[in-house]
Amino acid sequence: MSFNVLLGAAVAILLLKTFGVKFWSRDTPIHPLIEAHFSPAPSSSLTIAERKFPFRVRADLQRAIDRLFKEGTAICHFCGVSRAYSNEGLTFSGLLLKENWPAVSVPPQYEEVDIGEEQPVRCLKNGLWLLREGGQQFAVLLSPTEKYGQSMGIKFEVAVVNSPAGTRITQQFFKHLEKSVLKAESYRGKILSLEVKDLYSGASSGIAVHRLKKVERDQVILPRQTLALLERNVINFVQQRPRLRAVKQSTKKGLLFYGSPGTGKTHTIHYLANALEGHTTLLISAEQVSLLEEYMVLARLLQPSIVVLEDVDLIARERTQMNSACEEVLLNRLLNEMDGLKEDADIFFILTTNRPESLERALASRPGRIDQAIEFPLPDDAGREKLVRLYSQGVDIPPEVVESVVKRTERVSPAFIKELMRRSTQFHLERQDSRTIELADVEHALEEMLFAGGSLNLKLLGAEGAKGLADSSF
Repeated sequence: MSFNVLLGAAVAILLLKTFGVKFWSRDTPIHPLIEAHFSPAPSSSLTIAERKFPFRVRADLQRAIDRLFKEGTAICHFCGVSRAYSNEGLTFSGLLLKENWPAVSVPPQYEEVDIGEEQPVRCLKNGLWLLREGGQQFAVLLSPTEKYGQSMGIKFEVAVVNSPAGTRITQQFFKHLEKSVLKAESYRGKILSLEVKDLYSGASSGIAVHRLKKVERDQVILPRQTLALLERNVINFVQQRPRLRAVKQSTKKGLLFYGSPGTGKTHTIHYLANALEGHTTLLISAEQVSLLEEYMVLARLLQPSIVVLEDVDLIARERTQMNSACEEVLLNRLLNEMDGLKEDADIFFILTTNRPESLERALASRPGRIDQAIEFPLPDDAGREKLVRLYSQGVDIPPEVVESVVKRTERVSPAFIKELMRRSTQFHLERQDSRTIELADVEHALEEMLFAGGSLNLKLLGAEGAKGLADSSF
């Protein structure tokens, strides 16, 4: 070890023992600092306790330690830690090793984690705190847990002198972390999905927060009976949950949204995610079903919650139509998770499909898994008129143009009307700078959508069933 390194360590120890100064310098060895902090107790008298947490709760853990170290716990020293040639990650025991390449003090490194708020949470990658509380010295090491060189989670180690007071400090520290994780303030009530790194392990690397467009009730264009069924089984059900629980009735619920592509299933889910105040929404794509167990851990932790699995027919089609055992494993995983929910769980399952006839009967035909199927039909005349006006906001559209569009768009999806109004607006803006859409603008848009793209374009736009639409003219 070089003379400069030894000199730096000696100065750090002197400042720490004499003044309790927070001090670090590059390449200062860690082990002399720890020994000075616990002096006169030798390092051999220390006990080390460890807790591991999943990577996805690091924002809550960071907030927990930020609060803890501001509430009466004195920080004698804080720094980042680096150890050369360490293939097994950092451990507190490793910091105490006196070797040619000891762990050294370095500037702390942070990663900004988006939690869907104005400011991200600055999460420490690793760090060492030398602390004092009520006359007792202790130390905390935060470091990533690693597997095959990849970070898999977060680890806290607490070192104390082996005594009843030291045991109490350790227990209080971990209890504080556990409360913060269970409170889950960073993600509760938000719209989430798990991020997955491109790893062979498929392990989740964190949580993505989605900022979906806010959909109001008057923007949900459904037949009156469909909307009433939806609100009774979702909005009203949530309002009655406390009374249902009081009379020993189940508070979990499974819904199946089905209908042709573009009929508003996802749009309605966006409405519900905003309308159910305080609910956490978890969005699961079909390819993420292998992470269903992790999603359900989050759903239970963050309840009341909504678990959304779109295009469920991709993994839950009838067993006779499956091509491999892997597909059946995914189906069984889904069924087991739905069955495994406690009756008093405040969790909605919302599954969507364009092909309800292909679903496995064990999923679709069993109350307790799916309690209510809700069809999203193609819009009727009144619905299409509302859609035209909804998707032409920002421009003026005369009543006679609205009436013509309604007549000529029978059996098309809301998605088709949305695209029709967007293209009509574009044609209008290219033609002249005014705010009124004319019939000619709509004709040009239909010409491009129906004829230029051929039958495939009709299918993509949700107008495949619109018989005679392509042959009609204004």
